Amino acid sequence: MLRGVVYFCLVFGVGFILGTIRVLWVVPHLGVRTAELIEAPLMLAATYLAARYATRRFRASRRVEYLYSGLLALILLLIMEFSVVLGLQGLSIREYLAGRDPVAGAVYVVMLIVFALMPWLIGKELTTD
Repeated sequence: MLRGVVYFCLVFGVGFILGTIRVLWVVPHLGVRTAELIEAPLMLAATYLAARYATRRFRASRRVEYLYSGLLALILLLIMEFSVVLGLQGLSIREYLAGRDPVAGAVYVVMLIVFALMPWLIGKELTTD
């Protein structure tokens, strides 16, 4: 469980910093879609590095435990996204989803799936099952 919380905190922290930079400086110059697409590979790298750290620091005896860690981190991320972040923006979930750019939104969904699976993918080399 701690593995998933640490993984979430690391990725969320990077995402918070990059999101602030994106909203304040990149979006006004390049637009929402481009800004989000520029941020995606940086978040992918952060996801990989955070999963690598968490899986090595908090090893599991079975590979499935890494999958549980990723799913826990995803749940925490969605709770944070749909409560705190949307609350700060004053949006409902419906408004948030309706306002997403279709291209950047699709990339975001893929990134969420990768985020959930990354500890499991990395944990493959750390377990024998």
